[in-house]
Amino acid sequence: MSTDAVSGTRGGRTRTDAVLTLEGLTVHYGARRRRRRVLHDVNLSIAAGETVGVIGETGSGKSTLARAVLGLVRASDGSIVVDGEEVVGHGPRQWRALRRRGVVQYVFQDPLRSLDPDLTVADSLAEPLLVQGVPRAEAATRVRAFLDRVRLTEDLLDRLPGELSGGQRQRVAVARALVTEPRLVILDEPVSALDSANRVQVLQILKELRADGVALVFISHDLGSVAGVADRVAVLYRGELVESGAAREVIAAPQHPYTRLLVRSAPTLHSAPADRAERDALRALLHT
Repeated sequence: MSTDAVSGTRGGRTRTDAVLTLEGLTVHYGARRRRRRVLHDVNLSIAAGETVGVIGETGSGKSTLARAVLGLVRASDGSIVVDGEEVVGHGPRQWRALRRRGVVQYVFQDPLRSLDPDLTVADSLAEPLLVQGVPRAEAATRVRAFLDRVRLTEDLLDRLPGELSGGQRQRVAVARALVTEPRLVILDEPVSALDSANRVQVLQILKELRADGVALVFISHDLGSVAGVADRVAVLYRGELVESGAAREVIAAPQHPYTRLLVRSAPTLHSAPADRAERDALRALLHT
């Protein structure tokens, strides 16, 4: 099993169909004299239809990576290419144009942060389509289609976010991210606040998105949750990419000491009785 010494990847591949490419991505916070390095020389490539789990503890830089891809923090060095477009150095107007096209979408850990509490489910899902100029009738048809994709029924269309369960809200947030048919979706801890049944159901929905060719970045501190849905895993430790590779390989034979710690501490990868049903469901996902 080969390891690329520069990027920390196993069996390094050259991707010609990459939706997201990070090369030497470095992010510092603060003024020069009090500068704090959050990400250092991160190299990562994600292809259409591929899900990559970005794993790390709090403070590892995983959320900063997402924010850099979304243009919410400025890269100190390196390159970020989204769907063939270099975005490092983009100004507000260029970012607005990119977001308006719906190329990149984001799903928060708490869907109440992304869903307007005063908009019904129907209006929340239609809003990004109407911004793109999609006719209202066509938008309504697409809203119903994507609601079905996330296994929600049309009787929820007239409800407000506060009238939904946590699992329903998160699935509405996923549908809202998908309705513009983006090339890349970034999910920041999308299942950590859900109970076991809803967590497995959302993970199954995400895994089915492979057929649509959507590239997913799944950010989490829990390797067990990511294991069932990710094709590859990228492990961040203190701002550096210390290991990456096929999810099954990394879980079966972790190379870096920090990755070994993550594997040992992932409850849903082991046999704790309280987690057994979720563990078995996640393992079933891992082998499909």
